[in-house]
Amino acid sequence: MAIRFLQALTPGTRNRSVSDFSEITSIKPEKSLSSKLHSSKGRNNRGVITCRHKGGGHKRLYRQIDFRRDKVGIPAKVVTIEYDPNRNARIALLRYEDGDKRYILQPRGMNVGDTIISDIQAPILVGNALPLRNIPLGAQIHNVEFQPGSGGQLARAAGALVEVLAKEGNFVTIRLPSKEIRLISKNCWATIGQVGNFEAYNLTIGKAGRNRWLGKRPTVRGSAMNPVDHPHGGGEGRAPIGRSRPVTPWGRPTLGQLTRKPKKYSSSLILRRKK
Repeated sequence: MAIRFLQALTPGTRNRSVSDFSEITSIKPEKSLSSKLHSSKGRNNRGVITCRHKGGGHKRLYRQIDFRRDKVGIPAKVVTIEYDPNRNARIALLRYEDGDKRYILQPRGMNVGDTIISDIQAPILVGNALPLRNIPLGAQIHNVEFQPGSGGQLARAAGALVEVLAKEGNFVTIRLPSKEIRLISKNCWATIGQVGNFEAYNLTIGKAGRNRWLGKRPTVRGSAMNPVDHPHGGGEGRAPIGRSRPVTPWGRPTLGQLTRKPKKYSSSLILRRKK
């Protein structure tokens, strides 16, 4: 992937960059793996806004991604590399030898025509999936399962990778993209390599309208509101928030306040907290 910087021909193109999409080989998605996507716009079943700053955006089709990689022992060939509007990573369309087609996250370095496999003793090559117990130390992986058979949930964003640090007993020690070090069952599966499109975080939005295309509505600072609308509101001019710590519109602590449950069952598996 490469980034293309736009010339400042209009205010909307000043300081704006886009992906050049040079790795994309197909525009239309696979019809059998696409479905309509309902947008809740941040509202619950009663139509009440429960998550602010959502709504609008371009219409999307959802691509069904195979996070489980459960077609064990059957080689697959990479047919196309496609754009997915629902994530910042690219996706790859696989055609298995039995004729089945599935989408997976495109790892960095995977190209059209490559052959990959999901197997217990699969070779340590980019795109192959296998259990953590058979992955060597120091390997870079992504799409890691939390529980065996649950499907990959860790390291699925563009450029994400997990490092295998140690193996002991029934657990494997890994370092997550957040620098958190934790234990994962050795029977969990993962995919070799780093997620592609690693320069996605270097893109510059450039204008407010581009965020609206993504379904993001404007955010207003609490200190710019009235006291009836936010605990930070009110005062003359640019007044301080008037509290010992920042709070949400409903009075709960925010901006750095930890929200993880102190007695969560998996806390014993975390060796070092994220930074």
